[in-house]
Amino acid sequence: MRKLLLTLLVLIIVGCGVFLSLPTLIDRHMNSVAAPAPYPASAPAEQLHQTLFVADLHDDALLWQRNLLEHHDYGHSDLPRLLDGHVGLQVFSTVTKTPRGLNYESNAATTDNITLLVMAQRWPRATWNSLLERALYQGQKLQEAADGSQGRLQLIRTRSDLAAFISTWQKDPQHVAALLATEGLHPLQGKLENVDRLYDAGFRITGLTHFFDNEVGGSAHGLKKGGLTPFGHKVIARLEQKGMLIDLAHASKPLIDDVLKIAKRPLLVSHTGVAGTCPGTRNLSDAHLQAIAATGGLIGIGYWEAAVCETSTAAIVRAIRYTADTVGVEHVALGSDFNGTVHTPFDTTGLAQITEGLQGAGFSQADIALVMGGNVQRLLLASLPQ
Repeated sequence: MRKLLLTLLVLIIVGCGVFLSLPTLIDRHMNSVAAPAPYPASAPAEQLHQTLFVADLHDDALLWQRNLLEHHDYGHSDLPRLLDGHVGLQVFSTVTKTPRGLNYESNAATTDNITLLVMAQRWPRATWNSLLERALYQGQKLQEAADGSQGRLQLIRTRSDLAAFISTWQKDPQHVAALLATEGLHPLQGKLENVDRLYDAGFRITGLTHFFDNEVGGSAHGLKKGGLTPFGHKVIARLEQKGMLIDLAHASKPLIDDVLKIAKRPLLVSHTGVAGTCPGTRNLSDAHLQAIAATGGLIGIGYWEAAVCETSTAAIVRAIRYTADTVGVEHVALGSDFNGTVHTPFDTTGLAQITEGLQGAGFSQADIALVMGGNVQRLLLASLPQ
C-alpha cells in the first residue's frame, strides 16, 4: 500500500508539472514565425524605418506568462523586441474567453479554453470564474510591466499622456507607449456599470465581440451572427460617453451595420483582412471599408494567413495597398494580431520589411509614415479622453 501511495504521489507531481508547463509549450507552438530573426531589409528601408513612429493596433501578449520586460526567443513581442523593431506605440488586448474547437465559421459560447490556461498559469483565483477579473488582471500585468520598465514602457490613458510621450519619444525613441484594449465585451458580464470598471482600469479601446456571440451583439464567428442587442445599444452610448474607442474586429456584418448607424465617433478595426485581396468570414467588404473610413476611423491590416491569404510580407502590403486605394491612405494602419495564436512572417523586430514592401508598392515616404503609425497617432490624439 505504501509503495502504491508513493507511486500515485509521483504521478500526481509529474502530472502537475506537465500541466503547469503546458502554457509555455502552447505559446511556443501557436505563436510562431515563418523564419527566425534577424529580418533584414534594404538599407533605404532601414534608414526610413528608423525615422518612423510605428504603431500596432493589436497584440495579445498579456494572455501568456512571458515577462514583457524580458527578451524571449519565442512568441512575437516583448519590450526589448518592440524597441528593436522601432515600435513607438503598441495596443495590448486582453483575451478572456475562447470556445473549444475554435473556428472561423460557427462557435457557441458554452465552452471556454481560457479557464485551464488561467489555472495553469497560476493567475489569481478570482480570474478562474470571472471574465471581468481576467481582463482586469491582464490590465494589472501591463501596469506592473510599465512600473518596472524604468520609464521605457508607458501606459497611456489620455491625450495629454500621449502628447507628453511623443515629446519624450522624439528625443529618445527607446520608449514604447502602451494602450489597453479588450478582445470582446463579454467581460462586462451583462452589466453596464462594468464599462466604468474597465475605463477606471485604463482600458481605452473595446472590441465588441470575439469568436462567439455575446450580450452586446453578434460575432462573425458566432451561431446567430446578429446585430446590436438592446443592451448593446446602451453599451455603445456609454463607451462613446467615456471616450473609449470602439473596435469592430470580429464583429458580424449586422453588428457592424448597426454600430455604423449610431456611432458618433471614429470607429476602428484593430486587426483584420480585406475581402478585396483575401475573401474570408471576417474580412471587410469594400462597403464596410468605406463606411468605417467615413467615420474618420482606421483599418488595421493583420499579418496572418486568414487575414491576407499568405504568410508573407508581400500579402500584407497587398492588403495595405488595396485598402489605401479604396478608402485613402489616411485610414490604414498596422494590426498584427501578434501573440494571438497566429503564424506570421516575422516577429515585431521585422517591421522594417513592411516599410521596404511599402516602398516597393509605390507609397511615398509621407504615406509610409501614415500607415506605419502616423494615422494611429493622429486618431488617438483626437479621440482619447482629455
